[in-house]
Amino acid sequence: MRRIPIVAWQDAPPVTFGAMGCAVQMARVLGRLDYVNTFSATNESTAVVPAEREAIWGLLTDPAALTRLTPLLSRIDADGDHWTWHLQRIAALGVNISPTFTERMSFEPLSQIVYAHDPPAGVRERTGVAGRYDLHAVEGGTSLAIRITISIELPLPKAAGPAVTRVISSTMQRTGEKFAANLLRELAGNRAR
Repeated sequence: MRRIPIVAWQDAPPVTFGAMGCAVQMARVLGRLDYVNTFSATNESTAVVPAEREAIWGLLTDPAALTRLTPLLSRIDADGDHWTWHLQRIAALGVNISPTFTERMSFEPLSQIVYAHDPPAGVRERTGVAGRYDLHAVEGGTSLAIRITISIELPLPKAAGPAVTRVISSTMQRTGEKFAANLLRELAGNRAR
């Protein structure tokens, strides 16, 4: 697929378009693109992890560990209760984005992490995430429930919504599955030491 760089729109992350975005690119070049729409998807999962809450908590509250465990995550810059997440480039439906978003993190030690999109004053972030991790001690380990909703502003028509939502959902599902496998592997490695 041929990639055409889009003319940068105000405060936009790097975006390029393939075949689906040619009309958008043409409208942009002609100065007629007057829409940016928000697309969202939610992923929820629950599992009993065969590890103590303290071990899981230690990984979920460590930006370096989360970066190791989470596919597509380049790094997290933590500044107190504000964490800025930097994702790798994601390409789908002819659109490439490199999302960066700031989350206000709230920690209830050993039981809950809640986060909400909270960009710095004067900064417009076109991607935001809201969610929570809930941890409960159970027989055989820890019940870990995760709920994540991601919202992304893209210069695409609302009619693209079903396709965009499917892509976001499937990407979140695959990322979650790989995160779970990485978490289990890391916990097993920590127990072996």
